[in-house]
Amino acid sequence: MLSEEIEKLALSLPGTQENAHFGTRDFRVGNRIFMTLPEAGRAVFKFTPDQQRMLLEMEPGACAAVPGGWGARGWTSLYFVGVDEELVRQSMETAWRNVAPKSLVKKNGRH
Repeated sequence: MLSEEIEKLALSLPGTQENAHFGTRDFRVGNRIFMTLPEAGRAVFKFTPDQQRMLLEMEPGACAAVPGGWGARGWTSLYFVGVDEELVRQSMETAWRNVAPKSLVKKNGRH
């Protein structure tokens, strides 16, 4: 996938807005960040620590915990160039669900 495809996919999720955080592009729902694009070929997603652990086990070559305290709280880098598009889509939707208002998640059938 390309960065432009990731952006388009993120903005297709209900309530998503693009913004910036410390000079890095981010995507938010309900004013909460679920994904950032810190550099070409890398997205950072907001997972729970358990979700992060599972992804690191399943896709060790495609992802890594963000260093320090952010990573300990579940923030995870996904190196998306050459990675299966479905992995990117599922990761993004999971991160979106993690921060979206419950009413928006329920309304849009994303459980």
